[in-house]
Amino acid sequence: FRFSKMPKKKKSSKNQKSRKGDSEVKRELIIREEGQEYAQVFRMLGNGRLEAVCVDEKKRLCHIRGKLRKKVWIAVGDIILLGLRDFQDDKADVILKYTPDEARQLKSQKELPEWVKINETVDLMDQLGSDSGESSDDAFDFDEI
Repeated sequence: FRFSKMPKKKKSSKNQKSRKGDSEVKRELIIREEGQEYAQVFRMLGNGRLEAVCVDEKKRLCHIRGKLRKKVWIAVGDIILLGLRDFQDDKADVILKYTPDEARQLKSQKELPEWVKINETVDLMDQLGSDSGESSDDAFDFDEI
């Protein structure tokens, strides 16, 4: 028996590597339509889900659709476009992630409200005012018990 060797994998240097998704191609700015809403990512939940604060100041549980799941990385504070569900008002689907430049364009066109911060990780609920009525004081006094 004669064993043939597998060809060796050619090594490439750091400078020669081409990265997926690094293409700086300008795309057309997508404005929301009926049944869609802008939102800012509030918290990542894992398993392709996240919690976002929409511009109508509602917190929604969002599902990242399969087309974006492994290709577009979404982080806390990113501006996204959501597809609202007719049958579930508290849930939505992520359609698109805006780049910081696109988000600035939307803000200058008055599509996004003034409270939306771009490229800043801030406590969104403090800015909106605590809409759930919870106090931010998590401590308790043992004398009261």
